[in-house]
Amino acid sequence: MDMIRVDGRQLDQLRPLKMTDNYLMHPAGSVLIETGHTKVICTACVEEKTAPHLKGTGKGWVTAEYAMLPGSTADRKKRDGVKKDGRSTEIQRLIGRSLRSVVDLDKLGERSIYIDCDVIQADGGTRTASITGAFVAMVQAMKKLKEQGLIEEVPITGFLSAVSVGKVADQLMLDLCYEEDSRAQVDMNVIMTDDGRFVELQGTGEEAPFTAEEMAGLVALAKKGCEELCRAQKEIIGEL
Repeated sequence: MDMIRVDGRQLDQLRPLKMTDNYLMHPAGSVLIETGHTKVICTACVEEKTAPHLKGTGKGWVTAEYAMLPGSTADRKKRDGVKKDGRSTEIQRLIGRSLRSVVDLDKLGERSIYIDCDVIQADGGTRTASITGAFVAMVQAMKKLKEQGLIEEVPITGFLSAVSVGKVADQLMLDLCYEEDSRAQVDMNVIMTDDGRFVELQGTGEEAPFTAEEMAGLVALAKKGCEELCRAQKEIIGEL
């Protein structure tokens, strides 16, 4: 893979990644994740009651909200009102169900963890960066619950990360920036656990259908990227 991309990366190379944990003082968990020029603040807040539909079951809940702030894009992004735009709603549901897939809700107890992902600068991959950063913020919050004696163990079943892949100019690429994403022939978001299991794949042929071989190549790139992201998460989170 020797083709040079718009930002100088190789085809199978992630954008520069930086995660700053404990970024804010008030939330139980908080992370500023930077993937290239994309920057997202992910926070995790704990409430000592579960979702209404789980009351009395002993189970907890994890849910998420996502928003792009007005200055995050070249043209001002209008703030979400009471009713979010369809894209934000779809993304926050994706974040919530992805996180829940690796949480033992019984061990969390009847409490909720609220995840907020606020994009402060967008250059492609905001939903995947949100999931990767939100996982770290969520685990930070769980570790505090354990330290306080409110739970016996951090109730996760595995690490979780996400990355975009795509076909651009007939080349398969990992971790698309906006310029690449905007002209992608195939666009895919992949959410994976650290042991290589899939949580969700969102793939679209933007210009034409894609083959099984191309899909396999994109998934292989995503697996490589997610493995690198999970290693970075583990460096930040440390011992559970």
